[in-house]
Amino acid sequence: MTAALVAIAVAFAIAAATFLSTVRGGAGIEGVLTLHRAFPIDEEVELHVIKARDRARHARILQSFSGGIVDFQVVGSFDPYVVGLYFTKVRLGTPPRDFNVQIDTGSDILWVACSSCTDCPQNSGLGIPLNFFDPGASSTVSSISCSDNICASIVQTAAAECFGESNQCGYSFQYADQSGTAGFYVSDILYFDSILTTSLVVNSSAPIVFGCSTSLFGDLAKSTKALDGIFGFGRQDISVISQLSSHKITPNVFSHCLKGDGNGGGIFALGEILDPRIVYTPLVPSQYSLVDNLGITNMIEGSLLCIHADKPLWFRPHYNLYLQSISVNGELLPIDPTVFATSVNQGTIVDSGTTLVYLVEAAYEPFIAAIAAAVSTSASSIISNGNQCYLVSTSVAEIFPPVSFNFAGGASMYLKPIDYLVRSGFVDGASMWCVGFLKASNQGTTILGDLVLKDKIFVYDLAQQRLGWADYDCSLSVNVSLTPSKDEFMNAGQLSVSSSSFLSTSTAALYILVVILVNHFSSPFFYFT
Repeated sequence: MTAALVAIAVAFAIAAATFLSTVRGGAGIEGVLTLHRAFPIDEEVELHVIKARDRARHARILQSFSGGIVDFQVVGSFDPYVVGLYFTKVRLGTPPRDFNVQIDTGSDILWVACSSCTDCPQNSGLGIPLNFFDPGASSTVSSISCSDNICASIVQTAAAECFGESNQCGYSFQYADQSGTAGFYVSDILYFDSILTTSLVVNSSAPIVFGCSTSLFGDLAKSTKALDGIFGFGRQDISVISQLSSHKITPNVFSHCLKGDGNGGGIFALGEILDPRIVYTPLVPSQYSLVDNLGITNMIEGSLLCIHADKPLWFRPHYNLYLQSISVNGELLPIDPTVFATSVNQGTIVDSGTTLVYLVEAAYEPFIAAIAAAVSTSASSIISNGNQCYLVSTSVAEIFPPVSFNFAGGASMYLKPIDYLVRSGFVDGASMWCVGFLKASNQGTTILGDLVLKDKIFVYDLAQQRLGWADYDCSLSVNVSLTPSKDEFMNAGQLSVSSSSFLSTSTAALYILVVILVNHFSSPFFYFT
């Protein structure tokens, strides 16, 4: 860039900032546009840092920039006797407020409890404060009316209904455990840090559509493990990952690594974790089925019902896989492969919102029998609260057999004993371990919950319609791809990323101005706040 262009850019920035500051009146624009050096004049700057900044700028100019990585802090544990779920924090509204929401790959919608909710818990047994979203307190919130095109698109793919008196686009749906929620959709700002390069992080925000729940029922209404809401990461257009990736804000892939031992936690990123050991299997395409015009029928476990009189259908937004067989100690179990067939009410679902594993009956019985046979001489069988358990006096790794779930494409998920057993206390001085695989209430649906998802990298590649995994110590850092070609990646820790440059804005108007300046005039040695 020539000195003349730099001078023009600086002059334009100062003039524009002065103009905005002068005419803002009561319009809510605060502060002025200030010019800073991206790299301090008194410090040496490595060439690769400058090159990385240039590449990010060139990608924006060429309109090929595919967004950045978003890293979410993960809290919680798979252990049903401790927490039994994993959750993260999202920032919504203006001014932004934090909400603790469960990470759920088995549903699509991000919803938080609304300030008008009358039956929402007021405190949580998890020891965290509960927050409520107040639409009237956010200066950037927009309601979604029944006639809005956004509402029409939601109706096509998710639970939606129209509240006649208020003309609000609403929802009412039920989860597999018979708990549920109802409320209305709004659009507001989601705040996050977007990692653009190994040395550049942008304080970002984007408008998204999410739910404001006015009613909860079932376990969601109990304070035992109450959170502010649920963060759905399903495959439909209403999910946050779909909303952000469709606008090139994030890649169309997300990953997690849920820590199983200790205090739990882990890594959750909107981006692709890289590891040479990851194996992939194809996703089952989304499936639909018509229901009666009243939108009333029996719930398919893990599915949501589209409640809309003129658009009745079932949909399967899940991460449904082609499970082909199960092996115990290297031996295939005598299970008819047709029990794993995929259809509108059958399949094998990966669901981070479920704690344990639920096998279809035709697979559950052979599995339990095979485990019992393998440990018949080294562990004492006992039934506790209707569950198959064992009393052991040594390490379960020494006496219980390895298990593998075998999927299409030659991808196998290998499970250690701690991936299918749950420690449940002591009896007469011996440790009691219970099988964490239960019989599914829905005859055709197997659900893989956190018990088998923990201590593994999982990659949900929506762009290529596949899901991959690999064993991993989730207390360690991971490599995350920064480009579609995977020729550039960063090393990210659990809760932080390596970065040296930040972009921030005080208002949307100023941010737009900065983007214009960057795309047309910016020098790699300067940035704006």
